[in-house]
Amino acid sequence: MSGGHGAVDASNKKVALLISVLALFLALGETLAKSAQTDALGANVESANQWAYFQARTIRATVLKTASEQAALDPGASPDAVKKQTEEWAKTMARWESDPASGDGRKELAAKAKAAEAKRDLSLARYHHYELGSAAFQIGIVLASAQVITGIAALAFAGGALGIAGIAMLAVGLFAPHAFHLV
Repeated sequence: MSGGHGAVDASNKKVALLISVLALFLALGETLAKSAQTDALGANVESANQWAYFQARTIRATVLKTASEQAALDPGASPDAVKKQTEEWAKTMARWESDPASGDGRKELAAKAKAAEAKRDLSLARYHHYELGSAAFQIGIVLASAQVITGIAALAFAGGALGIAGIAMLAVGLFAPHAFHLV
């Protein structure tokens, strides 16, 4: 009778070790997911800020263009003064369109916004893979725990298989988040 309990104890120790390893990878997966989620939120805010600045530049340029056209139509205005002011406004509008030195021309702002969007999309792709990996680890822990109670060895094997699937999802998230689309 004691031989039977020894085999059960050894089996339970192996399952406990499996549960510990799954919990370790679960913690890693959750940490990676939270980090990716935070990166995605930050990049989304950055993108929105850049597009708002881009839009403000567009509005200001439109106002200057309208003022320039209005000044040219004003019959009482001095032609030289109108020409001088129009040339200044044209230089300002050109600078607002592209200003590599300051990086805040519309062209540069659009590039920054698109780069932030790409970072956001990458972080979200990673996040989804990490979350699926974490779910696999959680289910694996539940199944392995159920094996301890029921003694059904297939539950521990299923838990281990889900752990391997979870590791695969973490690897995809780290190395090839755009390999396949999940959501």
